[in-house]
Amino acid sequence: MKKIYDFEEAVEYLYDIPRFTSKHTIKETREFLEKLGNPDLSMKIIHVAGTNGKGSTCAYLDSVLREAGIRTGLFTSPHLVDVCERIKVDGADISHDEFLEAFNDIYRRLDWDNSERPDFYHPTFFEFLFFMAMQIFKKAGVEWCILETGLGGLLDATNSVKTKEAAVITRIDLDHTEYLGNTKAKIAVQKAGIIAEGKPVVYGDYVPEASEAILREAKRIQSGELYPVGEQNIKVLLISPENIDFSLVDGYYKNVSICLDTNAVYQLENAALAVKAVEAAGLTERITPDTLKKGMNKCHWAGRMEEVLPDVFVDGAHNPDGIRAFLETVKRDGCEGVKPRKLLFGVVSDKDHTKMVAEIARSGLFSEIVITRLKTGRGLDPAMLTDDFKDESGVKISVSGSADEAFEKMLADKRAARGMHDGDFRIYIAGSLYLVGEIKGKIKNDKL
Repeated sequence: MKKIYDFEEAVEYLYDIPRFTSKHTIKETREFLEKLGNPDLSMKIIHVAGTNGKGSTCAYLDSVLREAGIRTGLFTSPHLVDVCERIKVDGADISHDEFLEAFNDIYRRLDWDNSERPDFYHPTFFEFLFFMAMQIFKKAGVEWCILETGLGGLLDATNSVKTKEAAVITRIDLDHTEYLGNTKAKIAVQKAGIIAEGKPVVYGDYVPEASEAILREAKRIQSGELYPVGEQNIKVLLISPENIDFSLVDGYYKNVSICLDTNAVYQLENAALAVKAVEAAGLTERITPDTLKKGMNKCHWAGRMEEVLPDVFVDGAHNPDGIRAFLETVKRDGCEGVKPRKLLFGVVSDKDHTKMVAEIARSGLFSEIVITRLKTGRGLDPAMLTDDFKDESGVKISVSGSADEAFEKMLADKRAARGMHDGDFRIYIAGSLYLVGEIKGKIKNDKL
C-alpha cells in the first residue's frame, strides 16, 4: 500500500482511478458503507436526482436548512475549480487537511492484502468521494444531508444509503443517453430509482412522458406522498435583471413571496422544488416562512449565471435543455438595444452539440461567438462546432485554441471598448461546466 502524505498526491491518486469503468453494484457499495460503520445512518438524507438543476436544488435546500440552524452536509458534483467544493459542511467547502484525512481513512480500509485478487474491491473516483463525504458528515455531526446523484439514480453509488426522508427529481431531458437510455421516459425511470418505499417524492412536472414514468415507478415502489411541481404551481411576481420574486400556488408555503438573488429564470423551477422538498421532508415546523425567505435569498450557487467579473457571466448550461434555459435568461438581461453580447462557447464531445448550436444561433442574442477547445480530453474539436454554426446563417464566429487565450482577448477587447462611444459589450461563457471551471480558475489564479 502506497503512503499518501499530502492533498495534491491524494487528488492525483483519485484522478488515476477510472471514473466510468469498473463500476460496482449497489450491494457492493452498501457493503463498504457497512464496513465504515454505516455513517449514512447517523443523519437524515434528502436525495436529489434529475438531468438539469440538481446542484441548484440541493444548494437552495442546504441554504434554507442552514438558515433554520440545522447542521447540514452537502455532497454534489462536479466541482468547478477545487475538488473540495464537492463536500460542504454548513455551507463551507471542507479544507485540504480534512480532505486528506478522509481520503486516508478510506484508503487504509481497502483490503490491500488481497489487492491482487480479481475480486479486490476498489472504489471508483465518484464512490471514493462519496465514502469520504459520508465519513466527514458523520464526524461533523451533520443532522441533515443533501445528497446529489452523480449519474442516473437507480445504479448510482449514492443510492446505496439505507434510508432517506425524501426523493427529489428535477427536470428530465436527454443526456448521458449511452448510459441511461435514449428517451426521456427511460431516463426518468433511471432517475426515479432513488424513490424509496413509503417516502415522499417531489418531482418537476414539466415533461409529460417523464412525469408518467416517475408516477409508474412511484406506484411500483409504493412510495409515500407525491409532490409534483410544474408551471401551474409557480406564480411569478417579478423578474428583473437582478432578482426573481415568486410564490407557490399550493402547499404549506403558498402565500410566501420568495426573492431569489439571481436573474437566472431557470432557477425558479429549482427553488420551487426545494421549497416543496422542505414540506415533503416534514421540516415545516422548524422552517418558518421567514426562515424560508431568508434562506432562499442568501443562496449562491457558483457557475449558474454567475457574474465573475463586472459584466462577465458564466453559466453551466451543457445540454440542449440547459442552453434553452440559459438563453431565456439572457433575453431578459436588459442589454437589448443598450450593448451587444459576446459568447465564449465550448462543449464536451458526448453532448448533443448540434442542437445546442442551433438554439444559440437561432436566438440572435450574440453579436459574436468565440468557439474554443476545453482542456479536458473529452473536449470537442472546435472545427466540428464551426461546421455546426456554418449551418446556421447570420452568426459571426471565431475560433480560439484555448479558453484562456480567448478569455484574455475578450477581456482586452472589452477594456478597450469602454473608452469608445457605445463600444462596450457583455461577455457570456457557457457550454460546459468544465469551461466554467477553467474560466473561474483563471480568474482566481491570475487575480483578475
